[in-house]
Amino acid sequence: MPIRYLHTMVRVKDLNASIAFYKLLGLKERRRTENEGGRFTLVFLCPPDQDDGTADVELTYNWDGDDGLPSDGRHFGHLAYTVENIYDMCQLLMVSGVTINRPPRDGHMAFVRSPDNISIELLQQGDALPKAEPWASMENTGHW
Repeated sequence: MPIRYLHTMVRVKDLNASIAFYKLLGLKERRRTENEGGRFTLVFLCPPDQDDGTADVELTYNWDGDDGLPSDGRHFGHLAYTVENIYDMCQLLMVSGVTINRPPRDGHMAFVRSPDNISIELLQQGDALPKAEPWASMENTGHW
């Protein structure tokens, strides 16, 4: 029986803050569902060139809140995206107030967290970039 990846779902406490974070990463909103009966909103985001539903992250927002959020929800692992220039992406995130938990010291990999404590891995597309400051000497912050 064949199986096909659909999406990764994460629960969010503040839908607008979460959407803004994922848009900083370069994702766009692909689809939204409001469910009056279940009192929730689903927002599907994807990279601009993958809007066929093969790389979605589904943000689930419960209208009545969720007292467990944001907790350290690392039980599912992380979301991973390749980026054109890892240094530029980390700089954009940092000036936007996002903590770079694991800086791209190697020019290849970094980790950040969403407003809902979701671990996001950023990988340099293609070969690693040459090591560069301030990234090469930047320490880890927290965990990822």
